[in-house]
Amino acid sequence: MNKIKLLSEELAKKIAAGEVIERPFSVVKELVENSIDAGATKIKVELSKGGKRLIKVFDNGEGMTKEDARLAFYRHSTSKISNESDLKRIRTLGFRGEALPSIAAVSKVILMTRSKDEPTGTLLELEAGKEIRFLDCAHPPGTTVEVRELFYNLPARKKFMRSEQTELNLIIKYLTQLALGYPSLQFTLFNNGRLIFSYTKTNSLRERINQIYGSSLLRQLLEINFEEDRLHLGGFFSRPPHGRPNKIFQFFFVNKRPVRDKIMSSAVNQAYSSLLEKDVFPVVFLFLNLPYEDVDVNVHPTKAEVRFNYSQKIYNSIYNVLKKELSRVVEAKSIEFDEKKYKKFLRVKEKTSFFETKDSFSQEIHDEISLFEKKEKLQQYKVLGQYLNSYILVQENENLLIIDQHNAHERILYEKYKRDFENKKWNIHEALFPIIIDLTPSQQINFEKKKEALEKLGFKIEQMSGKTYTLKTFPEILSSLQAENILILLLEEEREHDFENLIDSLIAVIACRTAIKVNQVLTQEKMEYLIKELFNTSNPYFCPHKRPIIVKLTAKEIEKSLGRN
Repeated sequence: MNKIKLLSEELAKKIAAGEVIERPFSVVKELVENSIDAGATKIKVELSKGGKRLIKVFDNGEGMTKEDARLAFYRHSTSKISNESDLKRIRTLGFRGEALPSIAAVSKVILMTRSKDEPTGTLLELEAGKEIRFLDCAHPPGTTVEVRELFYNLPARKKFMRSEQTELNLIIKYLTQLALGYPSLQFTLFNNGRLIFSYTKTNSLRERINQIYGSSLLRQLLEINFEEDRLHLGGFFSRPPHGRPNKIFQFFFVNKRPVRDKIMSSAVNQAYSSLLEKDVFPVVFLFLNLPYEDVDVNVHPTKAEVRFNYSQKIYNSIYNVLKKELSRVVEAKSIEFDEKKYKKFLRVKEKTSFFETKDSFSQEIHDEISLFEKKEKLQQYKVLGQYLNSYILVQENENLLIIDQHNAHERILYEKYKRDFENKKWNIHEALFPIIIDLTPSQQINFEKKKEALEKLGFKIEQMSGKTYTLKTFPEILSSLQAENILILLLEEEREHDFENLIDSLIAVIACRTAIKVNQVLTQEKMEYLIKELFNTSNPYFCPHKRPIIVKLTAKEIEKSLGRN
């Protein structure tokens, strides 16, 4: 009996669909990109259960004729390329001709469309790719695609979909990216009948950023506009020392296509090196425009990545332009240098111990513990010194321990904070002045999901209007700046937890952000304190985020490496 068999057409379609459609976000992405390519100026997305039950996309684009409506559901049918040479200069977001047939293969679809040149519209209904109805209907110029019961005929794939909030957040973030890339279009999103956002068209990227993120972020940004050798760089970037505690606010576009690209990201972050605090990242809205034939957008199944013909040139251009602008800003700021303020700063700094201030993430928060009141002699462990200002070298009998100082301190703080919380010693601080924060739609969704846990930890947040919230109280161990940054981090974390695990996860994040950092010089006393406290924890070998703390080298391993045995 032959081992090799031809798959049935139905099974082949399902397998092919799985390469394009992974979750509700994939459906929204394909349909909205089609709407943009069709010249739509208004796009509305309606979801039920984050798209798990229903996805409906309306647009006012050019629509389709009756004949094209049926052809659109054949695999590899497309209006966007005609021959092989077109692949070298793709101008549209979509081009492969796989989206609609892939969606139809794993769901129940109703397409309603009307070309501006036709008096009536067309309705086409399919289930698992099979045509159910095909008839005339009333419809304004444009297209509506309704997708129900995604993966109803692929239960194995269906069970891998995440919670409603997780699926919704992915869609929110993608549509927000598109809204940044296309400020002149209107984007509206509903979930379960509730309006999530409505971004009306704007005249510029500046107005769009203000519309989505608010004026407080916009005031921290500088504009860039550079053109050379058919390459144009435009957009906005944050003025040092402003930034965010993660890279969520870094957006990259190539010929208006949202992309993930290591070359662009690396160039940006390298340009900011030494200008921002550790664990602070620049905010970037960077638009790269170049000839279509100089970039390949057909290297990733979901078209999320690109490949440049001249990647080094791209890197150098971004790095040099940003570095020049950042240097100009830093130089201008240095002119405003106030010697009296600096001397006052030095006097304050001299009075401030390593663990007595809450002004930055790199400083300790132990208010109750005096570090060196008890200089207990380490019995089993002998601290040898610090390596690269990041690792503590410890002799344990005949073994050499290399200990990550940040991960070690994170473990110590995590267990302390957790004990304090469980023993009701978790003190809450009321902000002297309310801290105003603009939340993105995605952060607002996460806030609703995590509100009870955040309030239990001391973060009292109230909505003022629209996307603007006020942070009124926070844990006493944090400064106001730390509280704001950590809150944003907590609202960006996408992992799903039950309530108790969510509390635990939030405490772990707080411990991570308040622990000492790498590249920080420690005195001998401070290192000895950390080692003593680390080996008093329940698990000195892993931090709360499961990263290793200790690398152990035995005497035999060292001697063998040196050829002594």
